[in-house]
Formats: sequence, C-alpha cells, structure tokens
Amino acid sequence: MEQIVVRNLERSVKQRLKRRAARNGRSMEEEVREILRNAAKEPVLSTGLGSEIAAMFKGIGLKEEIPELRGLNIEPASFDK
Repeated sequence: MEQIVVRNLERSVKQRLKRRAARNGRSMEEEVREILRNAAKEPVLSTGLGSEIAAMFKGIGLKEEIPELRGLNIEPASFDK
C-alpha cells in the first residue's frame, strides 16, 4: 500500500474530518481514504470546456445552421446619444 503525508492541514479541517469519520463509523484515516477514492473516481475532462458544453446541448435548440463569423469586421455597439 502507498502512503501520503499532508502537511500544514488546518486544525479546523482535521476536526471536521474526525467528526465526519465518527458519523460514518470509520477512523479518520479510513475516512480520508474513502474521500480520496471517491475523488479519484471522477472522470477527467478529456476535451475543452466549450466542447463539454456543446455536448450537453447537442440535439436541442436551433434547427438552422449558424454561419461562421470568421473574417468579418464586427464593430462594437455605440452607446452615445
């Protein structure tokens, strides 16, 4: 088994970990192992944020194609009266 040492942990964090472990019927060490196991299970984003958002909304919304704006000279809005 591997080991990890965490230095400079705030006392309040350690106390909360102890309380959480007690609520779950585990030692503090086992509680930390469980937290780390669960954190390591989370999927790693393999693409960029924009791709992730696009995938979430794929198949819903607009039905028409949106033209690309590359190369167009877009002027900022003027708020002067």
